Amino acid sequence: MNNYQNILLAVDFSEFDHLVASKAKSMAELFSAQLHIIHVLDNIPMPDTPYGTVIPLNENSSYDLLETEKKNLIQIGNELNIVLERCWMVWGETEQEITRLAVKEDIDLIVVGSHGRHGLAVLMGSTAKGVIYHAECDVLAVHLKNHV
Repeated sequence: MNNYQNILLAVDFSEFDHLVASKAKSMAELFSAQLHIIHVLDNIPMPDTPYGTVIPLNENSSYDLLETEKKNLIQIGNELNIVLERCWMVWGETEQEITRLAVKEDIDLIVVGSHGRHGLAVLMGSTAKGVIYHAECDVLAVHLKNHV
């Protein structure tokens, strides 16, 4: 097995991000890898913005909700000592944008949380399941079932 060089942490600003981030940071330290972070905007309206649009983190907008999302991502990035150039906010479908960025940035490990949902959520799929299915690299799905 080759050492991981670029690890992508996917965050959704849930109460469990710290658990997933801790695993990603440990993996990055273990392999002396670069840690990247992504948050996909899939739950706020973005008028006139096509899917796949990277949201600049260093530019202000008049959209308060977007500014809040940017501040959250930058805060997590700062806590993990991730430089702004490796912090990504993208508008689109979560699984698609995570896997697309992974290819673009030569990521060799994606770290996501898996909530271990039941019932309708299992039938509809989950972000972790979608990323595992579509990723061209390894995926670490951090099991959060016992923390829910």
